[in-house]
Formats: sequence, C-alpha cells, structure tokens
Amino acid sequence: MGIKDDAVEVRTQGWRTLAALHGLIEAELERSLQAEAQLSVVEYTVLDALSRQDGWHMRMQQLARATALSASATTRLVNRLEDRGLLTRILCADDRRGIYTELTASGIKLLEQARPTHNATLERALAEAQEIPELATLVDALPRLHAEV
Repeated sequence: MGIKDDAVEVRTQGWRTLAALHGLIEAELERSLQAEAQLSVVEYTVLDALSRQDGWHMRMQQLARATALSASATTRLVNRLEDRGLLTRILCADDRRGIYTELTASGIKLLEQARPTHNATLERALAEAQEIPELATLVDALPRLHAEV
C-alpha cells in the first residue's frame, strides 16, 4: 500500500470511528428521549434548534439543514410536531413564499422537560464511549473541537 493509500485508509478508519460514536450516542438518546419525553432524537433536535434562535423560529430550509434531513422529510417531521401542538408555521412577512417554523408554549415546555434527560444521557453515553479504546481518542477530542469553533 502506498502513502496515498495509507492516507485514505486513515481517513476511512476515522470516519468509521466517528460513525460508531455517533451510532452509540444516537441509540442511547433515542431510548431515553422516547421513554422520558415521547420524542425521537430528530424531534428533540428540531425543538432544540428552534429554541436557540432569536424569536424562536426558523425557515423550513434552515431547519432541514439543522436536522440533516431532506426538505420532504423535514416537512413530514414539522407536520407531526405541529399536529402534536409543539410548533406552528407562520408566513414570512417580507417573503410570502417563506415559511417560518416556531415553537409553541407546549413545545418550549416539552423541550425544557426533555433537556435534562438529553444532557444526562449524552454525558453517560460519552463516558461509556470513553471506555472503548477505539472511541476514547475521539471522545477526548470533542472539547477541543468545540473550543475551536
């Protein structure tokens, strides 16, 4: 294997490690959030993303990027959350084609109830991952990544 092939293998192994860590964390979050708040990880992500916006709303395409979903999947997700009374859609005043998605009082309340579960589960999943030699280096790097952003 040449130098170039070694570099590809290193990146590939890094990607597999990242995917393994993500899968471990997401599975734990999914179980905890479903049990405690009847929310999926992606539903929690939507509520959390909206809560971090000035005015508590986002355009649909921004929400799609925040959740890493397609436009159609985002629409289906927003429909489900709207049916549950957790968010609402409003027309953009300066662009009649634009639609904002906004948290409702019920959405804010559920997010506030779910956030401690999310945070505790994330902390526990990272601690468990820290004990897996293949994942420990990546877990160690997370605080440095945040500091550099």
